[in-house]
Formats: sequence, C-alpha cells, structure tokens
Amino acid sequence: MVLAALCLAGTVGCGEVATLPETAGFGPQPILPAPHPTLIPTVNIAPAKGWPAGTIPAAAAGLAVRAYATGLDHPRWLHVLPNGDVLVAETNAPAEHDAGSGIKGWIQKLVMKVAGAGVPSADRITLLRDIGRDGMARTRTVFLQGLHSPFGMALVGNDLYVANTDAVMRFPYHAGDTRITAPGVKVIDLPAGKINHHWTKDLIASRDGARLYVTVGSNSNVPMDGMENEAGRAAIYEIDIATGRARIFASGLRNANGLAWQPQSGALWTAVNERDELGSDLVPDYMTSVRDGGFYGWPYSYFGQHVDQRVQPQRPDLVAKAIVPDYALGAHTASLGLTFYDATLLPKKYAGGAFVGQHGSWNRKPHSGYKV
Repeated sequence: MVLAALCLAGTVGCGEVATLPETAGFGPQPILPAPHPTLIPTVNIAPAKGWPAGTIPAAAAGLAVRAYATGLDHPRWLHVLPNGDVLVAETNAPAEHDAGSGIKGWIQKLVMKVAGAGVPSADRITLLRDIGRDGMARTRTVFLQGLHSPFGMALVGNDLYVANTDAVMRFPYHAGDTRITAPGVKVIDLPAGKINHHWTKDLIASRDGARLYVTVGSNSNVPMDGMENEAGRAAIYEIDIATGRARIFASGLRNANGLAWQPQSGALWTAVNERDELGSDLVPDYMTSVRDGGFYGWPYSYFGQHVDQRVQPQRPDLVAKAIVPDYALGAHTASLGLTFYDATLLPKKYAGGAFVGQHGSWNRKPHSGYKV
C-alpha cells in the first residue's frame, strides 16, 4: 500500500507508459497491441481544478466557449427540455457505495478524491434558464431534490423520468415548470446495492415515447472472483412504459454512459467505457450502434474475439458471438456522453457528426481524453 501511495504521489515510477499515440486507439479499426498488465496499476490522474478567472477551455477553429453556469455541485449530466430550459443532475456516488477492500479499493478511493469526486452527492436536479438567449443561464432553481444519485433524464409528454442509481422514477411535469414537488412514482428497480461501482444510470426515451432505455454499468473492472456481483449489469435495459415490463436489450457493455438516436438510421447508439489495467494502450473506449439481443464482449473479450485471460472460467460460446463495436474512442478516455448533431448553428463540417464528451484517463501515461 505504501508503494501504491508513492505511485499516486508521483514519487515512484509505477506501471508502464504508452507505446502508441492516443490516436492509434481511434476509428473503426483501432490498433490493439498485446496486453501489458502490471503488478501495480498505472495511476496517472489529472487533479480536478477549476478554470482560473478570465480563462476558458480551448475551442476548435470557428467555435467559441463560454460558461453557461458556474458554482454547481458536481454537475454530471444534462437534459435540455423542449422550451430550452436545461436540467443538470448535481450528483455523486451514493453514500452507501463501497469502493471495495484491499489495495485496489484503496486506490479507487484515492483516485476519486484526487479527481474531485470524493464528495457527498447533492442528490438534486437544478433547472437553468437562459432568459435573454445570450448563452448564459440567468435564473437557477432547485427543480427536484431528495433523489438518490440521479443521472439520466428523459421527458415523455408530461412525464419526466429520472434514473436514480437504484430505480427509474416518474414525475409530473408541465412546460415552464421551475420546480417539481410531487412525489415520484417508481417505474422499476435497477441493480444497485452496497457494491455499486458504476453507479451512474443513463436514460433515453424511444422516438415514439413508448419505451425507455436505461444503462447499467458493471460492478467491476473485470470480475476476478466470479459473476455473482454482476447479475443484471453491464447491460442496456428496455422498459415498456405502458406495462412497466423490462428486459435486457443488449449486454456485454462494461459501462455504457451516453445514449442517442442516430438521425438517419434511427438506430440506438451508446458510448462505452471499456476495461482498465491491460496497459496504457488497451482497451479503447468506443461508441457503437446497439443491436437488440446483441452481446459486446464484456467481461470475456473486447473488440470482438480478443479474449481477456484474467477472466476465468471463460465463455467461448459468448466470445464467439461478441459484436465488434463500430468506432473506437481511444484507450482510457472515459467517454461518457454522446449526441448526434443535426442542427445548423455550427460550421458546416460538423453537420451529421457525433459529439462525445471524454472525462479523461486515470490508467494511462500520458493522459488521454479530457476533451470533447
């Protein structure tokens, strides 16, 4: 544990260094070198820092960035309502979350602390309103509170659905509301519990408003001691709104965060965080179309039939049918958001493209991600 602490402090050279550029892990055919696991995981965290006064993130040519709202409490997810109001989930891991024991659990807690995530969850959704349409939120109200590590949001008619870490909830909403005080109605329970490593649950409604799709991440990097704690996880669920019935729509998705409908094909797409601790160059995160009944490899393999030998016993039957994702997004980039762009405000070259938010790496030297 002392050695791990020195690694985190940067005083001892631990782990390994990438041999490929970050771009090698991008595209429909990423380079997948041989795994390079190490005794002590590579730990390389960018400390969470606010932007100094008068500075802004660097933007691509032809674009500009400004602060829409500041002073929020760990904002993690956004949803734009039809009238332009912006809902932001101020949230963090639930209080009962157990990061695990041993050196890896200890490292995880330190990683979260350095990254700025070691704070209690505000458990609320805040509404931001840009009254002057000048790109700045002029009013801010507590829209929903008393939630349980909320994340994904979806509006269907006059019903607002919120994915807490342990359940999908439904609340009444009317256009222009700035606060909801009515108690929510539980739609379904979601896999959670004391061991709830990937606690964020994303949510999207089908285009006809008849179904919801909910992401449930895995409970581990890879299960080293069996699959008991992974029951019902690493999957996307489909919920029939009329009946409340739920089923697993797709599985083998380690940590899907970001759901979007591709405008031309109408297919559901997702952004997925892949596994760590196989070296700085593995495994690329990805975005992919999601097939009904599809299996995407986790934990037994990645990018099709690349077997993860750490997982025993293996399931060659599942590996054989593992779907290769559509597009890799770089190793350890923590790609957490996805939206397709079909508007006209941005320069023409962005038309029809996809935007992905990358939270940034902890398990790669040098860093990767930390950008859109």
